[in-house]
Amino acid sequence: MTGSEASSSFPSFRLAYVPGVTPTKWVRIWNERLPDIPLTLLQVSAAEAFGVLRDGGADAGFVRLPVDDADLSAIPLYTETTVVVIPKDHVVAAVDEVSCEDLADEVVLHPLDDTLDWERPPGEPAFERPATTADAIELVAAGIGLLVVPQSLARLHHRKDLTYRPVTDAPESRVALSWPQDATTDMVEDFIGIVRGRTVNSSRGRAKPAEEKKPQQKPKRPGTSKPAARTPRSGSSGGRNAKSGGRPGRPRRRS
Repeated sequence: MTGSEASSSFPSFRLAYVPGVTPTKWVRIWNERLPDIPLTLLQVSAAEAFGVLRDGGADAGFVRLPVDDADLSAIPLYTETTVVVIPKDHVVAAVDEVSCEDLADEVVLHPLDDTLDWERPPGEPAFERPATTADAIELVAAGIGLLVVPQSLARLHHRKDLTYRPVTDAPESRVALSWPQDATTDMVEDFIGIVRGRTVNSSRGRAKPAEEKKPQQKPKRPGTSKPAARTPRSGSSGGRNAKSGGRPGRPRRRS
């Protein structure tokens, strides 16, 4: 076996994650429980995440719902707050939260990698859609418009000259763990257990081999027990001519 073949056969777990998701906690638990199996992180865009899973580029991934359940399994994990990213000196920065109606007169950017399932984005559309959320953030900083995103993306692209406020009636983004249905391996089961918060000894984690059953003794039927041996009484040897204090087997003299 060559070195490359040996390395390719060494077990490892590949975990994809989309921008905004922080898998640090789960990776730490994996390294504590399975130190002999390295975990590799792959950051992918929300648009390409499902293709990476289907093509075998990752064993599992943190994605944003919805997931096509025809060939992918998914466990919803949490729902994010939706916020509007604004310059710090914008009028919206003076309030604690806003509604979509409050943004009706604002130019709201709608990047091509938007992760919110809008029926119709709020506000006035920009002349052109930015290619990415990162590009849209730059336009917000330049005073071109505002941006509505999940809170984790607002934190990911934090700038000192920008802030954000919750949007009360905007669609929310849900994060899930997903993997190919036909590739639910033992390592995937291990990671599912970690994400679900199961303990290392939980019976709902990886399938464990059945324990060998000890043979059960058949109950004895009444009356079949062997009686204990009888002990001769003191002074009795059981011989035909034995007498108390005499020598067994020797006749007495007649007077």
